[in-house]
Amino acid sequence: MAFESLTDKLQKVFKGLRSKGRLTEEDVKTALKEVKLALLEADVNFKVVKQFVRSVEERAVGADVMNGLNPGQMVIKIVNEEMINLMGSETTEIAMQPGKAMTVIMMCGLQGAGKTTTAAKIAGKLKLKGKKCLLVACDIYRPAAVKQLEINAQKQEVDVFSMGTSHKASDIAKAAIEHAAKNGHNVVIIDTAGRLQIDEEMMDELTEIKEKTGVHQTILVVDAMTGQEAVNVAKTFDEKVGVDGVVLSKLDGDARGGAALSIKAVTGKPILYVGMGEKLSDLEQFYPDRMANRILGMGDVLTLIEKAQENLDIDEERDKEKLRKLKKGQFDFEDYLESMTQMKKMGGLSSILSMMPGMGGMMGGIKADDLESQLDDKKMSRIEAIILSMTKEERRDPELLNPSRKFRIAKGAGVDVSEVNRLVKQFNQSKKMMKQIPGMMGGFGGKKGKFRLPF
Repeated sequence: MAFESLTDKLQKVFKGLRSKGRLTEEDVKTALKEVKLALLEADVNFKVVKQFVRSVEERAVGADVMNGLNPGQMVIKIVNEEMINLMGSETTEIAMQPGKAMTVIMMCGLQGAGKTTTAAKIAGKLKLKGKKCLLVACDIYRPAAVKQLEINAQKQEVDVFSMGTSHKASDIAKAAIEHAAKNGHNVVIIDTAGRLQIDEEMMDELTEIKEKTGVHQTILVVDAMTGQEAVNVAKTFDEKVGVDGVVLSKLDGDARGGAALSIKAVTGKPILYVGMGEKLSDLEQFYPDRMANRILGMGDVLTLIEKAQENLDIDEERDKEKLRKLKKGQFDFEDYLESMTQMKKMGGLSSILSMMPGMGGMMGGIKADDLESQLDDKKMSRIEAIILSMTKEERRDPELLNPSRKFRIAKGAGVDVSEVNRLVKQFNQSKKMMKQIPGMMGGFGGKKGKFRLPF
């Protein structure tokens, strides 16, 4: 997750505040200096940081906080509230035209930000809400973009409109609107061309598309990994074309995350979604309060519940049996293979742990990333081959795996015995981690009922 470094630094500051029975004004100012440095290192806009720290200090340095029963917790609460305010306070949806009227959405952004993929991701989200979407291929400069949009539309099972690359983008968009009206589409999503950098030609083309199609919502896709530059891009696009909302892509990558904390404050435009992976399902609604909780290491159980409900086949009786086995230390290779598959569906172990209060990216000295590395398709196939090469008894009783058995398993799976040894080591690490995460075994209450995470 992009904020891992920022989260670690803020948690150290908060640990220091919690350890003090009483707080002086100097304690608060010293802590806020550390918060300020952490935010600047995360590439948050310096003017935003300055205002943020001032707002927290004004609220925190007061008699009510200083003389409270738990002043450290009160300061952390204020930081949390101010961070939510910074990112927009309320969740913003894409504004749809009322009734059965067609909504026209134009996607824009620089090349490489993930605009074409994001267009298909949004179409998938809106389809789940009962909308009939039409994706429109208006990137006439990159033939691969047209093909990419067609492939993604097919995967999302939504319609696509393209006229190749020999027509003007604005003419394709206009023809697409006519096509949508005839075929009952109530959402049109126009994928436009990106450039390596902002230029007047691109801005003129976007303006022309807006004029010819009556675009209702202009959504800008910016790359979270570009940090403060993402904020500058958003500001320029808004000034030149007009932007209604932002999608922050690649927030799962090795980004410092400052863009998420700066965009709303600098541009006044809300973040609508965040891209958390390359799969077409890896697009999350942006909730300022949940994001603030994740940044501050307080977890995000609601998103975790929603992810599980969307991606997993919940069976309460099966989960109760699994919990019973885990409590007795009976976690075996069959459970391990299933849990690996389930974790992959939910975005990986690091993603899950980042949403659990107090977990972060590490548990009991075991790094989530060490276990995460085994979740790509090729490695998963090898893991499956190794586990399926074991006898039923070996899968259910890992203690049976002596050197001769491991050699036989390696031969059956077509891998080196060192891979079998590595898998056994990773299995033992996972087993150890499961014992240290009681919250993952417990029931979570959601709007749609209770379930247990299937690990």
